[in-house]
Amino acid sequence: MAKVTKVTFNVDRCKGCSLCVDACPKKIIRLAPETMNSKGFHPAEITDQQACTACAFCATMCPDACITIEKEVG
Repeated sequence: MAKVTKVTFNVDRCKGCSLCVDACPKKIIRLAPETMNSKGFHPAEITDQQACTACAFCATMCPDACITIEKEVG
């Protein structure tokens, strides 16, 4: 069975600090260049969901707890 990881961002709470971008060892998180949230920030997004290893470095670094990581066996 393959492990499936789903990373989601609370876009409205994200202030675009990019700490999660710097923390990601796979370099698959970026600030969304064409999206702005209600506060005027470019929120973080994942570029390759399948490459995520669910290490949770991004979620640990997020000062506003905007990142949720779900790991499923599927």
